Amino acid sequence: MIAHLKPGRLVRAGTWLTEWSRGRLAPALLRHRALGAALLASLAAAFYWGIVASDIYVSEAHVIIQRTDLAGGQAMDFAGLFGNIGGGGRTDQLLLRDYLLSADMLKKLDARLNLRGHYSDWHRDPLSRMWFEDTPLELFHRHFLSMVSVEFDDYAGVLVIKAQGYDPKTAHALAAMLVEEGEQYMNVMAQDLARDQVTFLEKQAGDMSTRSIRARHAVLNYQNRKGLVSPQGTADSLAAIIGRLDGQLAELRTRRTAMLGYLMPDSTNIAEINLQIAAVENQIRLEQGRLVSPNGKMLNSIVEEFQRLQMNAEFAQDVYRTALVALEKGRIEATRTLKKVSVLQAPTEPQYPLEPRRIYNTVVFALAALLLAGVVQLLAAIIRDHKE
Repeated sequence: MIAHLKPGRLVRAGTWLTEWSRGRLAPALLRHRALGAALLASLAAAFYWGIVASDIYVSEAHVIIQRTDLAGGQAMDFAGLFGNIGGGGRTDQLLLRDYLLSADMLKKLDARLNLRGHYSDWHRDPLSRMWFEDTPLELFHRHFLSMVSVEFDDYAGVLVIKAQGYDPKTAHALAAMLVEEGEQYMNVMAQDLARDQVTFLEKQAGDMSTRSIRARHAVLNYQNRKGLVSPQGTADSLAAIIGRLDGQLAELRTRRTAMLGYLMPDSTNIAEINLQIAAVENQIRLEQGRLVSPNGKMLNSIVEEFQRLQMNAEFAQDVYRTALVALEKGRIEATRTLKKVSVLQAPTEPQYPLEPRRIYNTVVFALAALLLAGVVQLLAAIIRDHKE
């Protein structure tokens, strides 16, 4: 085949190969074609953004989470049970944001609004739409995140919800459902937590009530069994009697000592006062025997056991009272922890497609293409200068 080529063609082919090997022709080709490629790409981008790209409508809503806290007052000594009025914290806002962008939320939205059919409509441009309606959930969720944004404004403490759709009705319905589901989610989560807390406190209060009743019944049964309403009172009465008898005994002994100064020891008066002293001493021994006993079966042991039962009853009563206070506090907390998603700006009803930004995207793409072409030309110039 080479034999049939003319000598002139062989010379030109050799020259072309020589120039190519020296690196002079390649940079020239790159230099001439880079600008043309950039212009063609820019025209293609202008055609796509100007004609092919589908209109996308954006519905926007601004919400904030507030808690229905009751005002803390000083009346009725309930200051410790009430909190202050305040809005939801950063944590609540971020929890709501995470839920609104979750796959569970996507399933609810798809069930009501048929987002799969809307985002995969073949009438829309192929670059912005989802290609298949039966796309796996992971890819569907990724496309959903590209069409819906929930941003938290840390300075204002506001959640900004933006929902995109190919028609105004879908965009508005999507944003409205996000707000509705977000409010319901926050209320249900707070109510479930409060309900669990109150249920636990009610159970504890019921257990403490049963314990207190049993302790009081133990005290009553002991009183009935011993026939004493207040063993401690009975012991105090016996101690008072013993004290009075000790006083009488001391008085009688003083009288006998005085009488011995002018009477004979075997006189009738001395014998009489000796009988009185003996009777008082015997009575004191009897009363002391009722109060204390070496075998621990008398009133002193009764008082000790009664006091132990009574202390258990009082302790159970105090614990029950504390449980009731905690229960009331828990109920108050249940009412004040209700979280409400307050709408600062209702979901807008779009009338003009904000996306895609056709002129902006076209200009940015053209500038990027020209910049890349300039870089290619610069590289070509560097290569040419280096070869020369």
